[in-house]
Amino acid sequence: MPIDANGLLDTAQFIFSPNHDERPEGSAISLLVIHSISLPPDEFGGNGVIELFTNQIDPDAHPYYQNLRDLRVSAHFFIRRDGAVIQFVPCLKRAWHAGASCWQGKERCNDFSIGIELEGSDDTPFTDAQYSALLSLTRCICDHYPIEHIAGHADIAPGRKTDPGSCFDWDRYGSGLPRNLIRRSTSNTPT
Repeated sequence: MPIDANGLLDTAQFIFSPNHDERPEGSAISLLVIHSISLPPDEFGGNGVIELFTNQIDPDAHPYYQNLRDLRVSAHFFIRRDGAVIQFVPCLKRAWHAGASCWQGKERCNDFSIGIELEGSDDTPFTDAQYSALLSLTRCICDHYPIEHIAGHADIAPGRKTDPGSCFDWDRYGSGLPRNLIRRSTSNTPT
């Protein structure tokens, strides 16, 4: 599962998202942020997330999509329920996944993080295939970038975000990692 010099994973399907920009000069990629998303909410297998991340979502296709009108977001990676990995933004670029966020006193987590979205919701257990793909992807990212910590979206934006939710098994995920990278905290203050 190598990542090339441009920050692209060779085993992932690449779908370009315009929702990214350059990282600030001198920003080391040191944080991995785990998210969850499903569009429409609690429905899996459709193209809603792809359409959202590529600015092609039809606000009239589902009542919930009215809330997403003109929203410009992305993540580096999206892992479907079957474990398929889609990449939207090269790792070297700044994806727009964290929003207002803070990690260990450092604001604007998009500047120094890679975002991985799991197809799911706060209240739905994730699949074995997703954990397997997430572990492989995490190891690959850690081999290529100086990742110091892994946290959930809820940890970097407490009070504003809840994902990946209570059904994400942090112990299962962490036990498959070569070193203790998971640092969960709810003491961060959202900006």
